[in-house]
Amino acid sequence: MLARLRERIPDENVWLVYAATLLVGFAYGMGVSVLGLYLDQRGFSKTDVGNLAVWFALGIVLLSLPMGPITRRFSAKRTLVACLGGYAVTISVFPHLPTFASIAPVRFLDGAFSVGVWVASEMTLLARAKDENKAFATSLYAIAMAMGYVVGPLLAKLVLAFAPMELVFHTAGVLALLSCLLVAWRLAPDPVSMHASPEKEGETADDIGALTILWRIKTSCFGTFAYGYFQATAVLFLPIYLVGDKGVLPEDTILVTALFALGMLLFANPAGRLGDRYGHLSVMRGLGVVGLGAVITFVYVHAFAALGVAVFVAGATLAAISPVSLALQGVITEKRHLHRAGAIYNVFYAGGMLLGPPLSSRLYDAYDGSVMLLHLAALWAAFVLFTVVFRRDDPRAARA
Repeated sequence: MLARLRERIPDENVWLVYAATLLVGFAYGMGVSVLGLYLDQRGFSKTDVGNLAVWFALGIVLLSLPMGPITRRFSAKRTLVACLGGYAVTISVFPHLPTFASIAPVRFLDGAFSVGVWVASEMTLLARAKDENKAFATSLYAIAMAMGYVVGPLLAKLVLAFAPMELVFHTAGVLALLSCLLVAWRLAPDPVSMHASPEKEGETADDIGALTILWRIKTSCFGTFAYGYFQATAVLFLPIYLVGDKGVLPEDTILVTALFALGMLLFANPAGRLGDRYGHLSVMRGLGVVGLGAVITFVYVHAFAALGVAVFVAGATLAAISPVSLALQGVITEKRHLHRAGAIYNVFYAGGMLLGPPLSSRLYDAYDGSVMLLHLAALWAAFVLFTVVFRRDDPRAARA
């Protein structure tokens, strides 16, 4: 199995990115799993907790576009090393900050360093993976990150069994630092093609405007926006909805989260294989249709077993759209423009994360949880329609 994977992805640097992603994913999972509880125990109000989440999202949104020029100027490797090191520092100092005013800037930097890690990692993967294996490569990247979010909370629980909660953040910082050192020590410099001079005489790398790049990758951007919007909303409000409207026990919502992650872990790679073989956009459309049905199921089904199946299917489809959309962006974009395309792509992901919770919470308060879920279904229906209208954005469909 491993030998076959190595045959499809022979570049050792891609595997180093996977290893670094897994380590920092453990750190992310540990921090996220106890962040809200830690702030609550420290006496912060629910409003303060929500506002600190906004500071984190703002760090992602405001640094996404600048991160493209930064990676081009300093290289993806240097950017990745700096951002992994920066994240290790922010997560380590977090439990020693006493007030909202001191925590908010650190949460902002947390988001800024995180988007730097994503952009630099994705640039490296897309530049080094072959076109016929791009979705396969990005699906393994998504699996590495998802495994971090699954294992990270378990590691946090293990630490809490023997030590105070502050040590969870310190352990996460150590894992992020190990990821940083691995990249600094083993990752090769960026391939020349990532920063190569343009082929056309007189053309510079920035002659193509941001709007032109956005138009080329618009279907990928819509896909990652919809997933960011859905993910940020579902994490906050789906457990509340299941407990309040479906009678699910609060402790069983942990199983719901695990089922969603399991769906993604099992199907992200098959979805990537299908995308490489039959066309990324057509696979994204199919995943969107099935995932849309799963979201609607949340509203009309009451049995916990059926709800669990719906959650699993949502993870297997909607979460799998993200790596396939990233691969589509990599196929469409020339390597010398990957830094700008990756920055734009992550702006839309962060924008979804930023807009999803406040808009969804207003619908939840004004109406009920079912209306909130149906508006998520409407978003995915709009995405599916968008992929039909712009189906020729996929080079495979255009050739056909």
